[in-house]
Amino acid sequence: MRKIVWIGWMFCGTFSAFGQSDCSRWSDYLIQWRSSPQDLIDINSNGLIEVLDLVAWTARCNASCSGSGIPSYPAVTVSAEWVRFQTWVDNAITNGNAYGYRALDAAIVYRETGNTAYRDEAIAVVDAFIQAELTLINTNQRPEVTYDSYLYAGDILGDVATVFDWCQSALTPTQISQWTAYCDQTLFNIWNPDDAVWNGNPFPWSGWSINNPGNNYFYSFVEATLLWALASDNSTWMDYLCSVKWPQLQAYFAQLDGGGSREGTGYGTSHMRLFELFRIWKEATGQDLTLSGSHARDSILYWLHATVPTLDYFAPIGDQARVSDAPLYDYHRNLVLRLLDLFPGSPEAGQGAWWLNHIVIDEMTSGFNLRHELKPVTEVESVPTQLYYHATGVGHLFARTNWTTNAVWLGVVAGPYEESHAHRDQGAFMLYQNGWLAVTQNIHSHSGIQQDAEVHNVVRFSSGGNTFQPTEGTTSSMSATSDASGLHIQADLSPAFATYSEISSWTRQLDFQANTLHITDQFSVDNSVTAVWQVNVPDQPVMVGNEIHAGRLIIRPIAPASPTISFLDWTTVDADHLSGWKVTLSGSQSGYEVELEVGP
Repeated sequence: MRKIVWIGWMFCGTFSAFGQSDCSRWSDYLIQWRSSPQDLIDINSNGLIEVLDLVAWTARCNASCSGSGIPSYPAVTVSAEWVRFQTWVDNAITNGNAYGYRALDAAIVYRETGNTAYRDEAIAVVDAFIQAELTLINTNQRPEVTYDSYLYAGDILGDVATVFDWCQSALTPTQISQWTAYCDQTLFNIWNPDDAVWNGNPFPWSGWSINNPGNNYFYSFVEATLLWALASDNSTWMDYLCSVKWPQLQAYFAQLDGGGSREGTGYGTSHMRLFELFRIWKEATGQDLTLSGSHARDSILYWLHATVPTLDYFAPIGDQARVSDAPLYDYHRNLVLRLLDLFPGSPEAGQGAWWLNHIVIDEMTSGFNLRHELKPVTEVESVPTQLYYHATGVGHLFARTNWTTNAVWLGVVAGPYEESHAHRDQGAFMLYQNGWLAVTQNIHSHSGIQQDAEVHNVVRFSSGGNTFQPTEGTTSSMSATSDASGLHIQADLSPAFATYSEISSWTRQLDFQANTLHITDQFSVDNSVTAVWQVNVPDQPVMVGNEIHAGRLIIRPIAPASPTISFLDWTTVDADHLSGWKVTLSGSQSGYEVELEVGP
């Protein structure tokens, strides 16, 4: 789809109300563009129309934007998954020592069994929370929902809304009034950060990511709004979703062909809640929010390919704040389960079922995640065969030699760099076979948030001891072709450094065949710039003749033939680095050619 620069008559970055005449005109424009993909001129202003926004707003016009009540969780109450969940809930209620237990859990059991003891438990938990919040509010303090810029509003209002909706007949008038006021005020404050108030007192906040559909905070805010809108049958919040938030979200994800997240694979698991919202909205209103693009469906394949062949770890792209070394966890299982809910019977769902049945996380491992798997996976498995996958919207490419657990796996990053949890890793690669051979040093850190180019497998440019970091808000490019000689990847990383006059260009070609990765870098830099080729490895490197051996990885410098070679023990840098080594090659002002071989 062609992206057309927006200078037209409409919103200039904001969203406003519109009428049926607008809907008719947008529909006509979309029909015109689909038949002839060229610049669309608005007759009222002679300005160009942004096609992605046009798609989203046309979808809004076609939506009913009406629905009442929160749909049930997908569940089969005679399944082992359900029994496991209910047993955990019973233990949490009886013993009070279950980490992550929520009122939602009791409400789910009530919804499926009709046992009013669970209803009363859910109401009691929510009301106790509301009373604690009111105590803070009435003493001019920030309530808990504001913590970390309202990040947990989705969970908090989700609980209140679900219990309100499913258990409303047992609520007192006071509870209904207090819960309603609390939720409405929370939502007003989220979407109006400068005017946020509690009990008439001003409590402004940053408004972080309220208009960024690519950020995990946004999904929490939308979740809170969606669930409360459905529970309270509030037309104001419903129309706000339909007129403002869904168009923002659809326009953004229409650009993300191939799935994945521009925040990376760590914070990208937040899409599990986004995909759950898609299911809830579709069941409640009939509108399918996935139709504006292929992102959701493609995300099944994204996670299939982002998982290493041993099916226990995933590509560590971006911040890994939860666990630095990127092991698969319940969150990844939940994400793919939610996608199977959205696309049952599809070819992608068949491959997703294969993945769910073969990864090391073959069931939820934490009690507080059991609510996300209340029925068995019944989708018919389809064994994947595609050997490389390029998620163009996020700029991630994954390849492997076969689909056995012994395969050699490659990951490459080159694309948009715009999110705060993304890393300065444009052009970076990762190599795996039965363990990491070459990988970002970030996985060997305690924090999991080492972002700079120093820890990634790139050509690092510096001057006067200062590294030129890729510039946020830039987009590098990558393409790939395959033939009998292997997979050939071409990446242009020049845009990431376009703000630096000292760096004119950098391109990287990676040729991947069997157990060999051949990398050719070409760049043009000022004489004041030092260009260092670097690769981070888990094992201590040693020189063996003209080769560098790091565990089973063999590194062969080809051009220049005799570069200056150095090794860095990361544990000598600072305490955040727990292990890991870096190999650097220097001595060229125009390019490097290096071959990496996976040894026996």
